[in-house]
Amino acid sequence: MIPDDLDLRQLTADIKDALRPGEPVGYLRGKSMMRDLLVDMKGYSELEAEELIDTLEIQGYLRFLGDPSERSVADSHWAISPHS
Repeated sequence: MIPDDLDLRQLTADIKDALRPGEPVGYLRGKSMMRDLLVDMKGYSELEAEELIDTLEIQGYLRFLGDPSERSVADSHWAISPHS
């Protein structure tokens, strides 16, 4: 369960700061990488971290720049913007 008072902007900034430039790549690989980062960095369970990544994507803080259904652009990058 995601707390109502969780600062999504700060969480997004923390994710962005923890990743290397150019990361993450690929829709599923990127989501998994960011989920695992929240598990390791913030101590969330995998389910909580998955829900947080989904929430950040729905809210526009995380945006995949390709089309995960098309193989030719499935290895695109993610835009991570704490200023959404």
